[in-house]
Amino acid sequence: MSGGALCPGPAAPDSTVGPQNKGGELPRPVQAPDPGSVVVPEREEMPEFVVTALLAPSRLSLKLLRALVMSLVYLAAVVAAFVYSCIALTNVLCHPRRGCCGRPRLTAPACLRDPTLGEHCFLTLRSSGLRLHYVSAGRGNGPLMLFLHGFPENWFSWRYQLREFQSRFHVVAVDLRGYSPSDAPKDVDCYTRDLLLVDIKDIIQGLGYSKCILVSHDWGGILAWDFSIYFPSLVERMVVVSAPPSSVFQEYSIRHIGQLFRSNYMFLFQLPWLPEKLLSLSDFQILKEVYTHRKTGIPCLTPCELEAFLYPFSQPGGLIGPINYYRNLFSLSWP
Repeated sequence: MSGGALCPGPAAPDSTVGPQNKGGELPRPVQAPDPGSVVVPEREEMPEFVVTALLAPSRLSLKLLRALVMSLVYLAAVVAAFVYSCIALTNVLCHPRRGCCGRPRLTAPACLRDPTLGEHCFLTLRSSGLRLHYVSAGRGNGPLMLFLHGFPENWFSWRYQLREFQSRFHVVAVDLRGYSPSDAPKDVDCYTRDLLLVDIKDIIQGLGYSKCILVSHDWGGILAWDFSIYFPSLVERMVVVSAPPSSVFQEYSIRHIGQLFRSNYMFLFQLPWLPEKLLSLSDFQILKEVYTHRKTGIPCLTPCELEAFLYPFSQPGGLIGPINYYRNLFSLSWP
């Protein structure tokens, strides 16, 4: 004892208090060994060449499996190309006046300019810098209701919903990346799944919202499923029309081979430039048949509405972006 200060004595042998660290940090507890415990020495890490040798068979088998799958995909693509080429050639022969190329539409049809559907705007995305076109109505009337279209569609697919819900929601129907008049990069790598999901995030936040009611169809629905997984805080509610989650679709297609035949166009779209050419032959006759088919087409479609769907695809390069979505289906570019 010196100057009235108490000096601590030596610590007991079973004390759990260790020496104080430099820099004033709290002391770390030192655990006394349990007399009945067995101390197992730490194992040394295996050399890297050993790990590589052990994993080599698995890696090789995965590469061979992927090569086999892609071979089957491109084989199916060749078969689909032959079938669709026959269909396109038949359309040209049956309608020779329409020519071999799609007729460019210089003026948007009147229904695309209908003011009751909303205001046409452009939004520059924060992450990519791309400008996306959207139609907006009912701002200030409620939460954001965001609509995502599929293929071969555009924002006009949601015309009935824009009219119906604009009195209670801020409704926004967007033209996704690649769909005119939104920006449409030519590179296939610009349409990977993770980039498309970030686009949706940037749309919601760029419009000034922290969450939305997400309504989607077809390709938009596929993106919506993934978006709700990777950005759940931005989704308040979600409506998906005619689009299962990717994993569900893959499993179902493997077990039901008929689904692969019904999805034959996806294999065609793996090929470069040919799908765009076939779809545009005879003034987009194949697309017209998709829209007007008696069983699977859009009911009661007027000529003006048909032109509203064809208009963006008739613009120069209008089919490249939408088909690039499919060209990434079998790639490894998952989020």
